[in-house]
Amino acid sequence: MKKGIHPQYNQTTITCACGESFVTGSTGKDMRVEVCSKCHPFYTGTKTKLVDTTGRVERFRRKYARDGK
Repeated sequence: MKKGIHPQYNQTTITCACGESFVTGSTGKDMRVEVCSKCHPFYTGTKTKLVDTTGRVERFRRKYARDGK
């Protein structure tokens, strides 16, 4: 491998919005995420929790809402 062309690989702390944090390896600095494996519905098995980060679900519902007229 050539010297000096690869990014530095360090230990990084990942912090979720739910408060969970863990240490992993990455070329980036400390990161903040919105959903982790502790709170994601796919991993927890809950069907009621809806992950809507930017209002996409509401925009979809407004766009495809049927008029009751």
